[in-house]
Amino acid sequence: MTSPSSGRIRIVVGKPGLDGHDRGAKIVARALRDAGHEVIYTGLHQTPEQIVETAIQEDADLIGLSVLSGAHMTLFRKLVELLAERDASDIVVFGGGIIPEEDIPVLEELGVAKVFTPGAPTYEITDWVQAHFADPDAAAVT
Repeated sequence: MTSPSSGRIRIVVGKPGLDGHDRGAKIVARALRDAGHEVIYTGLHQTPEQIVETAIQEDADLIGLSVLSGAHMTLFRKLVELLAERDASDIVVFGGGIIPEEDIPVLEELGVAKVFTPGAPTYEITDWVQAHFADPDAAAVT
């Protein structure tokens, strides 16, 4: 799953809700960019609707959400539902933040592909993206 125009993975990093702490989201966005992916950071205080709209307009392959507000169940659920409504369920959702371990299986049941908890090194995130979404033919030398 890569964007046809460049062969690079396109990732929208979103910061939904009222939480104003975006340092972690910016660090992850930069790490993904430094790993060679196209990254669109939506900025603070985005609604799930705005993030989904951005992902569709940008032809994103993945959406990464950063949620520190405690509203992760509501925000992830709404985002996954909106993707389904817009016939865009092929956009993979992952995320991280302050998310209790017991909520992770529930989020996965909702369709969230991966949840990274606080302290996850950026290479763990970039390696996960590379391992699961990179086109193996893109690295082949012709």
